[in-house]
Amino acid sequence: MSAAATRSPYQRTPGRLPAVLLMAGSCLPVLGAVLLAPVLPRMRDHFEGVPGSGALVPLILTVPALSIALLAPFAGVLVDRLGRKRLLLVATVMYSIFGTAPLWLESLHGILVSRFLVGIAEAAIMTACTTLIGDYYSGEVRDRYLALQTMCASVSATFFFVLGGVLGSASWRAPFWLYAVGLLIAPAMARALPTPIPTSEGDLAHAHAHAHVPPAKGAFSVWRMAGICVLTVFGAVVFYTVPVEMAFLLDGLDVDSTGAIGAVTAAASAATVLGSIVFTRLPARRRQSLWAFFGVCAAGFLIMGTADSLPLLVAGAVLNCIGTGLLLPALVTRAMSGLGFSDRGRGMGLWTAAFFLGEFLCPLVLLGGEMAAGSLAMAVALLALLTALVSAALATLTRRRPVPEAVPAAQE
Repeated sequence: MSAAATRSPYQRTPGRLPAVLLMAGSCLPVLGAVLLAPVLPRMRDHFEGVPGSGALVPLILTVPALSIALLAPFAGVLVDRLGRKRLLLVATVMYSIFGTAPLWLESLHGILVSRFLVGIAEAAIMTACTTLIGDYYSGEVRDRYLALQTMCASVSATFFFVLGGVLGSASWRAPFWLYAVGLLIAPAMARALPTPIPTSEGDLAHAHAHAHVPPAKGAFSVWRMAGICVLTVFGAVVFYTVPVEMAFLLDGLDVDSTGAIGAVTAAASAATVLGSIVFTRLPARRRQSLWAFFGVCAAGFLIMGTADSLPLLVAGAVLNCIGTGLLLPALVTRAMSGLGFSDRGRGMGLWTAAFFLGEFLCPLVLLGGEMAAGSLAMAVALLALLTALVSAALATLTRRRPVPEAVPAAQE
């Protein structure tokens, strides 16, 4: 059944501008994750007189991800109760206010607090953007836009990393000016994003039946999302291993040229985009083959962990990133397929929390693996084995219980 055929007459499909704005909004948390990485050494030097600065300065980069992991479920509840568009607009403005605060703050602890507040805004932005994609679109179109989220995140991560380095050459505070972009995006969102309403007969009936009535306790089951969220935590560890650890793996091969590191990073980013494009070209049933996507990632990790030359390491990274480009949209579409309009925000809040928890845990997992195996390369090889085991387990479950086709919009 086509998306057009299943869409309610109460709402027409939004045009491209809402999709562009939602993609831009989805990139804002990525900006927070990579923008400041090039200036951390200069920040450490600036705050070297502050007790504990050696540990506190790196937290400036990572604490927003932890904030998202902790608070995205609550953002999901607010998305369903207060409205997706309203929360998105408020969060985007708050993102700019909190994000630019370090331009004037002199206290390292004050900057850390502002970064935690940025993470709260990012939790709301990411949850609302993903939920709105589910509200506005259905079927093949929805899958394409969810894959496009992955593509935009990958491309923007590379762009923001380079831009952060350029701005950071002037001052460690300069990159914080980019957070003001939220003040430009928010008015466009207010004007161009339609207020979502239920998009299928089932959603409409549910909404009319519960109009002005608080959701009943137990109406949304966290356990219904538990399996895909646990898998998403691990998937996020897999997804971020190459971006987080590639420079260290290159160093292990005595490659310390910033140009080489930048080229490999760009190649990995392009591979993730390629994987996401391939995802959109797969038949609907193949897009749910999580076991196969984890298998591709495992093969890439194995090559990386055993590589004794730069070309082999790059080949493994590219293969792995093609796999992650397939994996991330597969995880989010699987999570969204079982959610209706009334609980989509809560469900995507849990999924967002799981993904960013995996991002936060990724370096810790690799550090633990390095301590156990003796080298980072061997830790990546161990991760390859673990990823292969997850792939095999999912393949076994798939054979025992065939994966159902994606739920069409009319049955959400």
